[in-house]
Amino acid sequence: MSHPLLNAFWIMLWFFLWVMWFLLLFRVIADVFRDHKLSGWGKAGWLIFVCVVPFLGVFVYLIARGGSMGEREVSQAEQNQKELDDYIRKTAGSSNGTDTQAKLSALAGLKDDGVLSEEEFQRAKEKVLA
Repeated sequence: MSHPLLNAFWIMLWFFLWVMWFLLLFRVIADVFRDHKLSGWGKAGWLIFVCVVPFLGVFVYLIARGGSMGEREVSQAEQNQKELDDYIRKTAGSSNGTDTQAKLSALAGLKDDGVLSEEEFQRAKEKVLA
């Protein structure tokens, strides 16, 4: 007796297990390269072990080094966030067109209010544009 729905279920189950296996394999390989404390020979050894005997290699890696995988991932994410924050601070702090426009409009407002004379306004404008 044939059960097409059960067959479809088993096919989907095996397909998702296959996809999960590849995700786990690539995550282990990425972790090997992410670890800065591991020597080049250590990285080569783990990669050869994982590629030659994939199931055993991945499971042994998870048992031996799985606990620190999360720590390495968190430290990498923190480093990426720090670099992004530094870039944003550097970019926002630099004098760009918007900053120059804001300074010029503030100077023009001071001149219109009579706080700055035409001569003082021109000198300040040259400093901003320089």
